[in-house]
Amino acid sequence: MTLRERAARTRSLPPLGGDAPGLLLAAVGVAAAIAVHAAVPAVPKLTAAVVLGMAAAHLPGLRPVVRGVARPGLSMAGKRLMRLGIVLLGLKLSLDDVLGLGWATVAMVLTVVAATFAGTLWLGRRLGLPGDQPLLVATGYSICGASAIGAVSQAAGSEEEDVASSVALVTLCGTLAIAVLPLLQHPLGLGEIEFGRWVGASVHDVGQVVATAQTGGPGALREAVLVKLMRVVLLAPLVAGVAVVARRNARGATADGVAKSGSRPPIVPLFVAGFLAMIVLRTTGVLPERALTLAGDAQELLLAAALFGLGSAVHLPTMVRTGGRIALLGLGSWVVVAGVSYAGVLITT
Repeated sequence: MTLRERAARTRSLPPLGGDAPGLLLAAVGVAAAIAVHAAVPAVPKLTAAVVLGMAAAHLPGLRPVVRGVARPGLSMAGKRLMRLGIVLLGLKLSLDDVLGLGWATVAMVLTVVAATFAGTLWLGRRLGLPGDQPLLVATGYSICGASAIGAVSQAAGSEEEDVASSVALVTLCGTLAIAVLPLLQHPLGLGEIEFGRWVGASVHDVGQVVATAQTGGPGALREAVLVKLMRVVLLAPLVAGVAVVARRNARGATADGVAKSGSRPPIVPLFVAGFLAMIVLRTTGVLPERALTLAGDAQELLLAAALFGLGSAVHLPTMVRTGGRIALLGLGSWVVVAGVSYAGVLITT
């Protein structure tokens, strides 16, 4: 083939467009997050993915790409890949493990989640934060960080900017917990088991829980993961509740003569049904350990890509305008979840 023929063939190839550029950039971001975690194991991959997404959105060389040709794919990653990751998250849960914690611990977790969610939602609205930010931050703090924010935002139809700023706040505070909570273990008089349960009940993301609890020993790590997964189980009823409210609001808007922009969200979104199905599948014990390991790896990669996409939607100048209020919400919610969970651990152990 001559040089002229090769040039003509290259010109005839379809341009790279649609979701492809954004998905490719998200894949690069995931690879970079893995590299960061390998270099600094204390930094979870998902935390690194959010931070790298935020950096990409503000670097002069990448900013036009992130806001332009890559935006559709990055938005798709933040939504669809997040849903797939949440479905696979169900394979980390077994009802037998959760029930093995005992009813006192289950009641403690329910109390922590309810108090944190209600308190954060109330404070966020009192501070006048815009859009769905109070709801999303409350969800992230009370359940499982960015994964829960992604799930609830799908049911509520939240704006991408609200999702991105909420993910950034919850990720930042969860990362700070990795450094702060181990320093408080001995001053608060917590043994290995108590510390693990406190971490599992108060830290947001699963990866952040592991990074924090492992400093207390293997017993602390096991208890932290079990308590944390109990919180993750509550993701399904919370999403269903948000969907019910969204349907009611949509019905009310229609009754007032406001045109609907689309169909009402289902009470149980499809990805939440998949999440519950994966819990049941894991509980049956039919899946071999190798399959669970592969599913866990895939889940982490999907969530990392989704969080890179959400991080790339963060607009720091916008966050600065509400910086004081959203920082106050993060601090207040942190005090609530840490305080209520600490009291719960003392009562139940």
